[in-house]
Amino acid sequence: MAISDAYTGDVTVGGPAAVRELPGLRITKLAVGPYDNNAYLLCCTATGDTMLIDAADESDRLLAARGDGLLVSVVTTHQHPDHWQALEAVVGVTGPAVIAHPLDAPGLPIPMTETVEDGDVLEVGNARLRVIHLRGHTPGSIALLYDADPSAPHLFTGDSLFPGGAGRTTSPKNFKLLMDDLEAKVFDVLPDATWVYPGHGNDTTLGVERPHIEEWRERGW
Repeated sequence: MAISDAYTGDVTVGGPAAVRELPGLRITKLAVGPYDNNAYLLCCTATGDTMLIDAADESDRLLAARGDGLLVSVVTTHQHPDHWQALEAVVGVTGPAVIAHPLDAPGLPIPMTETVEDGDVLEVGNARLRVIHLRGHTPGSIALLYDADPSAPHLFTGDSLFPGGAGRTTSPKNFKLLMDDLEAKVFDVLPDATWVYPGHGNDTTLGVERPHIEEWRERGW
C-alpha cells in the first residue's frame, strides 16, 4: 500500500492538520486542546464515511476537518477526560455511533451506542479496523489497527504506546499488564513497518521502538 511521502505526523495545537492519503483511506491528524491531544479522522475515499478517533477538544476544528465526509462513528480510546472533551458536542451535531470498550464506557460523559472487545472489527465505509484491547493505562484502553496492507499496517494507540515507551501506568502491576499486552498483541504480531499514531505528540514505527522493549521493562515505565 503506497504511503504519501509528504506526511510526517507533526502537528501543533492551532496549526494545520497533517493529512496522509492511502489507497481508499484518508487519515487527518490534528492536535487540539490544552494537553496537546491528537485526534484522527479516518475517511473512506470511496464512500465519504468518516470515523473520528478521540474527540479530545475543539469540536469546531474537528467537525471542520472532516470536510464533506459523513461522520458515522466516534471511537474513544480510553476514559481519561482529555480524550473526550469534545465528545458530547460532536455527537450532538452529527449523531454518529459512539464507541468504546465496556470497561471504560462508564467513565465517558455520554452513553455509548456500541461497545467493543478485543478482536472486534469496526467498519468505516469500505475500510475495516480491528480493535486491540491493551490493559494497563486504563482497564479498557483500546488501539485500532488498519492493516489493508499487512506489510505496512497503521496502528492508532491512544495513550498505550508512544515514541520512547508505553503509556503512563499507576502501579507495577498495571505496567506489567500493559507491557505484556503490547508485546503479545502488537510487537509479536506486527511488522517493523507498522506506523504508530499515538494520543499525544509525534508518530513513530514499531521498528524504531522494538529494540527498546527490555529497556522499558527494566526502567519500569
